[in-house]
Amino acid sequence: MAAYIIVGIIAYLLGSISFSVIISKKMAGFDVRDKGSGNAGATNMLRSVGAKAAALTLLGDVLKGVVAILVAIIVGKIASDSDKALLVQIAGILVVVGHTFPIFFGFKGGKGVATALGVVLMTNWQIGLICLVFALVLMAVSRIVAMGSVGAAILFPVLVLFIHTNYTVTEGSGYLIYSIILALLVIFNHRSNIQRILTGTENKLSFKK
Repeated sequence: MAAYIIVGIIAYLLGSISFSVIISKKMAGFDVRDKGSGNAGATNMLRSVGAKAAALTLLGDVLKGVVAILVAIIVGKIASDSDKALLVQIAGILVVVGHTFPIFFGFKGGKGVATALGVVLMTNWQIGLICLVFALVLMAVSRIVAMGSVGAAILFPVLVLFIHTNYTVTEGSGYLIYSIILALLVIFNHRSNIQRILTGTENKLSFKK
């Protein structure tokens, strides 16, 4: 039990490191949550601070997911009697929860897409790459970031149903439930975007800039 608690706490705390807030304050002198959409994520950083800040935020957020899963794998090797897949799943879910509700930044964070990407790539690189390409294609066609994010989130559990190889940790099960929880988290965090997409008022990216 201790192994699961330790992994959960570490993952949540990792997720709570809000790179967008840190970088925006450092590079632009303001909290990105006070600008644009108010979201602590790479898209709002791109619009409010610039491409360099957005790229750094994206990298940091992806790495949070990667590191959280690495921690789970390491703890699983130390606690040899633990369910290693469950450790990965706890880490993956709680690092995204931490990103969304960061304890260090007033529980007001981002939507968890980049962090979830890091998690999915570390969980199963094949599924992660398919989701990434699918998201990028949807974003390019629609010019709506949320469209790609939500689409990839929905695709994740569908792929888990059909792809049973290339999991980083194979000792254990429960990946379908895990994928559904992660997908629901991302979709929940995009509920306002979904509403704006349905009403045709969602902001679009401009590739001319």
